[in-house]
Amino acid sequence: MSVVPRVQLQQYFLTGLLVPEAWYFWRRTCVFPALSEIGASARIVRHGWSTLCGAVRYPVATMHDLGYFRDHADLFAEMARRRNMTLDLDGFRALDKQRRELITANEQRKSERNKASDEIARLKKEKQNADGLIAEMKQLSEWIKQTDVKVDELDARQKELLLTLPNIPHSSVPYGKGAEDNQEVRRSGAAPKFDFQPKPHWEVGERAGILDLEAAARITGARFAVYKGWGARLERALANFFLDIHTKEHGYTEVLPPFLVNTASLTGAGQLPKFAADLFKLEGTDFWLTPTSEVELHNLHRDATLNEEQLPIRVTAWTACFRSEAGAAGKDTRGILRQHQFQKVELFKFTHPDKSYQEHEALVGNAETILERLGLHYRTMLLCTGDMGFASAKTYDLEVWLPSSNEFREISSCSNCEAFQARRAGIRFKPKGGGKSEFVHTLNGSGLAVGRTWIAIVENYQQADGSILIPEALRPYMGIDRIPGAK
Repeated sequence: MSVVPRVQLQQYFLTGLLVPEAWYFWRRTCVFPALSEIGASARIVRHGWSTLCGAVRYPVATMHDLGYFRDHADLFAEMARRRNMTLDLDGFRALDKQRRELITANEQRKSERNKASDEIARLKKEKQNADGLIAEMKQLSEWIKQTDVKVDELDARQKELLLTLPNIPHSSVPYGKGAEDNQEVRRSGAAPKFDFQPKPHWEVGERAGILDLEAAARITGARFAVYKGWGARLERALANFFLDIHTKEHGYTEVLPPFLVNTASLTGAGQLPKFAADLFKLEGTDFWLTPTSEVELHNLHRDATLNEEQLPIRVTAWTACFRSEAGAAGKDTRGILRQHQFQKVELFKFTHPDKSYQEHEALVGNAETILERLGLHYRTMLLCTGDMGFASAKTYDLEVWLPSSNEFREISSCSNCEAFQARRAGIRFKPKGGGKSEFVHTLNGSGLAVGRTWIAIVENYQQADGSILIPEALRPYMGIDRIPGAK
């Protein structure tokens, strides 16, 4: 099978070919879990497709033509295969055939109706009876109306297919099916050596009285945490340290956004509709709990045209993040590695397309700086096509060493989404020399996930007596050099 050159595919994405126009409906086939409450009094619910089918509309950018996809559907199927997903091309072709036949039939009916209208006007002018023809045209108009509704439904289903297409991987992204095919780019530091068996963070934290998972389960449920005493102070110190480094040294502007976001914001950032099952929605409203402040930061300039001189725009935010972890049943059930609520400092950039990959490397370096200042052993991984995110064209993951499990675990994911998100949210810039506006490129990354950094410090700096050393960079924020062990 021949493959369309990446630059050619990019042109069709940049022109909006693969972005659904104006409005679309949620799919009719409900494949996610039904509505379930996370807490009786919280009134916060997890929404799957089944609770939204046929009910909610979302504004997105305009798409002008499906012709290229029709003519090159096999090539897009190959692209999807490389990203470890499947396209229902037979279903699309059958849908397209049905839609075209209905449109042709309706055009013929409308032509017949127009001719009949002229005939009715003539009969009335000549004082002749036109009741029979009027009745026929009334029935014909009803057929036309019903067919138009059906065509609209088929249009929506076609556009759904395009909405499920992920971003095109950059040419430097290795092909692969999963995490095992990711490539290590570099690693920093060395794993600490212990003269005792290192314990997992939940044991160290509970023993030191700084983490209370039993209380969290009592207050809310599983996958929540209560930090206490020096544990709460450590969480706050980390967030302040991250923000200070990024704002004072890396040139980011700090933003404190709402923790609730609307549907349009989630759609523009690419979270909806694909990740609806991973989100929490406030019942009876258009508000969702934010899954990441990437959503808020991205939408700072939704439907805006920036001046080229404003680029790059670098922003950072600390927020709580909320995720249902719908696909994580049975994974990381101990401790706080995978939570429904966690805190994170996010890095986000709006850049010129010509400079986005330079800015991407810089963003990765910004996140790496935090780990290096904290003296944590980590590695930087280039994700393969089968493991990268839906909106990403290229992603690096930073993975920190956890001695209790003797493995690296993700602590930051840094992505260049090119124009994928900007097209959905209508974020453009006007070139300095004039001419047509262009879509910006957007980049995002964790700088870092606060809870996972908390884990890394507790595990890597634990002592035999149960105390926890504080990395030097954090001591001004903590006011101590060691969290005491159990008394």
